[in-house]
Amino acid sequence: MNSETGEEFRPRHDRQDEKGQKDKKHKQEKPEIAIRRAAMDLLARREHSFQELTDKLQSRFPDEEVIPPLEKLRDENLQSDQRYLEAYIRYRSNRGFGPLKIEAELYPKGLDSAQVREALYNEEYDWTELCRAAKEKRFGSIDLSKPKDRARCQRFLQGRGFGFDQIRECLC
Repeated sequence: MNSETGEEFRPRHDRQDEKGQKDKKHKQEKPEIAIRRAAMDLLARREHSFQELTDKLQSRFPDEEVIPPLEKLRDENLQSDQRYLEAYIRYRSNRGFGPLKIEAELYPKGLDSAQVREALYNEEYDWTELCRAAKEKRFGSIDLSKPKDRARCQRFLQGRGFGFDQIRECLC
């Protein structure tokens, strides 16, 4: 209760204007506009695949109304699966993950598998060098002449998503 006016305190989102109407930021806008606004809010935070946006927005809006605004965003190049793919691969490879794990993570995101493989195995990434960096970060200068240590290192790198050839080159 406010001591000066004698009114009960209400949060801003619960206040009403003079006509008794609740104060809303966006009063009853068209569903297409609301979907576009929600999608733009999500895209402002980070890139999303078309499938991710669809899944997130279908939990908030009717299924049949979600696709057209998202296709319009794609046509305007505000949503791009290729941009999302490049950003995701860059992020995960910088965190020490290999191409096999990244490809497995991208599979459920609804991206074209040929497009994923092309982006992963272009000449931008030296996976053997990234494998070596992950090994050095985790194990430092470990003596790989002991079979137990070598096997432990191999298991770690396989779990990180590096292929057999990359691990073999890294450990030689």
